[in-house]
Amino acid sequence: MTVFKTTSCQSINLRGTLMTFEKPKVMGILNLTPDSFYDGGQHQGAAAALAHAQHLVQEGADILDIGAYSSRPGAQEISAQEEIDRALPAIAAIRTALPHVILSIDTFRADVAEACVQAGVHIINDVSGGTLDERMFDTVAKLQVPYILMHMRGTPKTMQTMTDYTDVVNDVAVSLGHGVAKLRSMGVRDIILDPGYGFAKTIDQNYDLLMRVNELAYFGLPILGGISRKSMLYKKLGTTPDQVLPGTIALNTLLLERGVQILRVHDVKEAKQLIDIFYN
Repeated sequence: MTVFKTTSCQSINLRGTLMTFEKPKVMGILNLTPDSFYDGGQHQGAAAALAHAQHLVQEGADILDIGAYSSRPGAQEISAQEEIDRALPAIAAIRTALPHVILSIDTFRADVAEACVQAGVHIINDVSGGTLDERMFDTVAKLQVPYILMHMRGTPKTMQTMTDYTDVVNDVAVSLGHGVAKLRSMGVRDIILDPGYGFAKTIDQNYDLLMRVNELAYFGLPILGGISRKSMLYKKLGTTPDQVLPGTIALNTLLLERGVQILRVHDVKEAKQLIDIFYN
C-alpha cells in the first residue's frame, strides 16, 4: 500500500525522455570540490568521481548532481574556467561509463552551465536562482534544458546576513514566483523549485520552510528538497555533518509526507529505502 502521495506536478523533458513523479526521485550529490561542507576532497579527479557516481547509481540514484564549486559560507572563490576544468573530465568519464544516467550541474555561472550541457548534462541546478549571473536565464532559454530555480539572497559569503523576512514561506514563494514568471516569458518550459534550505535562512526559518513546503505546490512544478546533513541539523543538535544521517532521514520523511518530488542527498541508499517504504 502506498502511504504517501506526491503532489501532482509537471513532468520534465530530459533530452526527449519524460521524467514523471508519481514516485519521488533521488538526486545523489557528487561533489568535485576540495572544500564542500561534508565530503569535500573525497571525489576529486575523473577516476574518483566516476567511482562515486557508480556507487550512487548502484544504490539507486535517479539523478547525479555534479558540483565543482562549493557554495558553503566561506568557501574558496574559483574562476569559471577552473570550475569547468574540474567538471568536464568527470562528466566525460560518467557519460562514457554510465550513458543512461541523468546528470545535473550545480552551478550559478552561465558559461559553466553551457559547457556542461554541451558535454552531456541534462539539468542546470542554480543555487542563486539566476541572481548571481544575469546571463543564466538567457542561457537556460537557449539550451532548453530543465532548470532548478533555488531561492537565495546575496552570495554564499553574505547570505546569512540577509534573513529578514515578513513570512519566510510567503516571501520565498513570491521570489520563486517572479523567477518562474520571467523564465516562462523567455520560453523555458521545465522548471523545478528548490526553497533553498540553509541559504539566507536562520535555523528556525529552515524549519518553517520544511513544515510548510507543501504550500509551494501552488505552482504545479516539481519541488526539490535538499536538507541532507545541513547545518539546520547539525547546529541544532550541536554536532557535525557526519553525525546527522538519522536526522536527515527524519526530515526527508517530512518532506515526502508534504509531497516533495525530489530528495537531494549524500546518502542515496537510505533515501531510496525511505521512498520504497512509503511509495510501494
